[in-house]
Amino acid sequence: MSNPYLHPQRIRAALRTLDLRPSRGMGQNFLLDADALATIVTAAELSPTDLVVEVGPGLGVLTWELTRQAAHTIAIELDRRLAARLTEEFAGQPLTIVQDDVLRVRPGDLLPPNTHTSGYKLVANLPYAITSAVLRHFLEADPCPTLSVVLVQWEVAQRITAAPGDLSILAHSVQLYAEPTIVARVPASSFLPAPAVDSAVLRLRRRQELAVTVADVNRLFRVIKAGFLHGRKQLGNALPGGLAAMGFDVPRATALVALADAGIDPQRRAETLTLTEWARLDAQIW
Repeated sequence: MSNPYLHPQRIRAALRTLDLRPSRGMGQNFLLDADALATIVTAAELSPTDLVVEVGPGLGVLTWELTRQAAHTIAIELDRRLAARLTEEFAGQPLTIVQDDVLRVRPGDLLPPNTHTSGYKLVANLPYAITSAVLRHFLEADPCPTLSVVLVQWEVAQRITAAPGDLSILAHSVQLYAEPTIVARVPASSFLPAPAVDSAVLRLRRRQELAVTVADVNRLFRVIKAGFLHGRKQLGNALPGGLAAMGFDVPRATALVALADAGIDPQRRAETLTLTEWARLDAQIW
């Protein structure tokens, strides 16, 4: 049986019934590309024993696939009208609808008690406006997903998978916890309404251990954020100014010594440093 939620006429009819105009602010772009949908589902490596969390199920195009291939799906939908429709449309299916703001819900509170040992997967067409926040929300959670397959803006996927020279706070915040891979590019024409940019199917495979060993992850990211705070300045200048802006008084001389002890040229820029180098700097600067 083909997915009934892929047809443009059905999408438009459902939106009219709900008196719902897709919101750009909420990232309501509805997928209608069967090939892109198949790519997401294949990348998620679903099995009949999987527990899946979906964010922003919308009208249910991805939900329909998940309920047929996984043991149970927990779908978090902010819009009350869409959540009510999903509850009605998927009655009797292995699906739990949670009507809430995903960023206000602890992932651990959604899951059955045994999930810490069995694990779960995050599979979602993420709203563009909250992509970064949602990824951090789940990657930093306990438990975090064993595998995440998400549809995100193409440029965001490129930033997340970047190598030294083009690294960002976002790349580090994801790569610390997971190994990211772009699976496929999805054209804007695959959605109704079509967004302004292409998307990407992004797969994040959870690391067994963090990419680097640090005493305090929050402290590590204070240093990283300080380094990036003043654009593309050299770290010898950017780091003390960035820390000062965050309320930490670290004299430039102290920052230069810390950089030297960490084996980092103070003329380098933040986007060139690896997580390993940031971890060494974090260990030296406090």
